[in-house]
Amino acid sequence: MNILVINGHPNPTSLTTSLAQTYIETAQSLGASVRYLPIGDLHFNPNLQYGYAKRIELEPDLLRALDDINWSTHQVWIYPMWWVGMPAIMKGFFDRLFLPGLVFKHHMTKPTEGLLQGKTARIIITMGDLSPEIHHSVYRDSGITPLQEGILTYCGVQVEEAEVFGPLNDYSPDDIRQLLLQMKEKAKEDVKK
Repeated sequence: MNILVINGHPNPTSLTTSLAQTYIETAQSLGASVRYLPIGDLHFNPNLQYGYAKRIELEPDLLRALDDINWSTHQVWIYPMWWVGMPAIMKGFFDRLFLPGLVFKHHMTKPTEGLLQGKTARIIITMGDLSPEIHHSVYRDSGITPLQEGILTYCGVQVEEAEVFGPLNDYSPDDIRQLLLQMKEKAKEDVKK
């Protein structure tokens, strides 16, 4: 199994990074091939200035990211939910890299074709002051839908699980330890399938 762990948090010292590293270490210890893609460390212009009217050449970091995505058989997207959405740098990553002809193909007479068929994904989202219950009942899981349905499923990736954790602002050190243990279990689940 080729696992790509994508960290959408721009801060390399965040809890999100610790969750990603815990997942990676566990998966590697079980024999999986793992690559790590910290979006916040990439050098690229996140602005899709011309929309789809004019293609902007992809920067080297985006080309490497595309190679990693194509290499993967399973993707783990880990990021914080900010304003019921993903961080701006992560949105810019999708705007610039998930382009027609690269990850999907538009057809005039039939549905859009996802070019990432055969890949699976897990989504792990952390929330600072929002609980999973409020996210579900008030916001109708709107922090998950853009990535799960609007991006990954649209491009052919089968999302096997999408989970939200929080409110992290209320987590004790023991709660954080338990969350890290959950990442180990999720890595084990993914490698064993």
